Amino acid sequence: MKYLLLIYQNPATAQALPEAEKQALMSEADAIVNELVETGEWIGGEGLADPAIAKAVRVRGGVHEVTDGPYAEAKEQMVGYCIVDCENIDRAVQIAARFPDARLWGLEVRPILSPDGVEM
Repeated sequence: MKYLLLIYQNPATAQALPEAEKQALMSEADAIVNELVETGEWIGGEGLADPAIAKAVRVRGGVHEVTDGPYAEAKEQMVGYCIVDCENIDRAVQIAARFPDARLWGLEVRPILSPDGVEM
């Protein structure tokens, strides 16, 4: 089964971390990714650009509106994602809980669906 791990952070607190702590957190996440590559559970993932430069797009009555900033107004914003292929959602949650972002902010685990709506 494939799962999307949505990584959330508070950009203000993330930026305020000392550089050494940022590097330690990245090294910890890299080690987890390397392990998942070795087990064959890693599909892929990427970080996202600063939420402040996001564009929110809405179409209402055939008219589209584009606004600056993330879609949701919240302190924590999605900053990246990972896709894993593992036996069940419990394993996906176990993987998500190991990322340092889970300790500091949060991750969301969601099954990925095929085009016909079946969990992949």
